[in-house]
Amino acid sequence: MTEAAPQAPALPDRLSIDPRSAHYHAAVFEHDIGIRFNDKERFDVEEYCVSEGWIKVPAGKKVDRKGKPLLLTLKGKVEAFYK
Repeated sequence: MTEAAPQAPALPDRLSIDPRSAHYHAAVFEHDIGIRFNDKERFDVEEYCVSEGWIKVPAGKKVDRKGKPLLLTLKGKVEAFYK
């Protein structure tokens, strides 16, 4: 008796880790996600868009007036995958 593991949903073109964002998808975060940016795996990505080719990463320890990290947008080749 083998039970089938729940199928992972398809990764969206644009995804954010902020629950208040319109691009947040809770079902995707039930699985481990990896982001490859310019052929190197990144672990600090806050948001990405595959079709437009950008990621947003924190700018060091700087925060805005609401306490959220300031984000830098980096452009290049973006790949999202399940680990």
